[in-house]
Amino acid sequence: MPPHYENIVTLWCQFHDSEMVHPFIITRMRAKSTFLFIPFLKIIAHTIKGISILICIFPFAKDQTKKRHIRHWSIHLLTIFNLKHRVINAELLPKSGGYLIAANHISWIDIASIQSFLPCRFVAKSEVADWPVFGWMAEQIGTVFIRRESKRHGKEIANQLETLLPNEPICIFPEGTSTAGDRVLAFRPNLFESAAQTQVQTFPMTIRYVDQDNQYSDATAFIGEMTLIDSIIKMLRTKSITVELIFGPSPATDLDRKALAQYCEEQVRSQIK
Repeated sequence: MPPHYENIVTLWCQFHDSEMVHPFIITRMRAKSTFLFIPFLKIIAHTIKGISILICIFPFAKDQTKKRHIRHWSIHLLTIFNLKHRVINAELLPKSGGYLIAANHISWIDIASIQSFLPCRFVAKSEVADWPVFGWMAEQIGTVFIRRESKRHGKEIANQLETLLPNEPICIFPEGTSTAGDRVLAFRPNLFESAAQTQVQTFPMTIRYVDQDNQYSDATAFIGEMTLIDSIIKMLRTKSITVELIFGPSPATDLDRKALAQYCEEQVRSQIK
């Protein structure tokens, strides 16, 4: 057989082999695409449902009705991500009235993880307000946005929280940013000023995400240059995640803001394994 015919035969064989593999590759690609496509559709539909509730129901609803909708919406969101929920030491929290919760921060999904158990008001950095759709939704459920670089604005927020705290639970993330969940950054005292002034109870809360073997997982971590879409895809590709909310006891109510921050930081750090 002439050399050029051998080359043709070789190429044909390679092509033939690739044709045998090609359907399998396409099937795998389609399966992966479908695996992500369906949950993405659910997230979009669930977001539209949330917007509808905020527009059509919230303007006329009582506080308890709003909290019920927030809780159910958050539970459903966790279900879409196959994210299970575990609350430890919940009995430490008062049955009514206001108090402060100070937690470590790992991900945007922290909010829904907390709201699925305890619908409450959050303090968030001002950048969140600029997020498309979700920033508006956060504003509608009463999130307090703070410009951390502005001391004057910080004082205004502290005054606002002093008015709110005696009547409702408020959650803060005093690290000022998110981490991978394997460590705890220093808690900034300024967000504890309102609790120190009003002398309401302050409860440290540790947020942990663990895998099916109850080991630390960074699947939900929203850090660095990661986009929201990147985070969503990473979470959807994780088979099973459990979020743990671990409450610690409240210290004396007459502590100043620095002492409160230090106490809560130590309590949260002690739960990070």
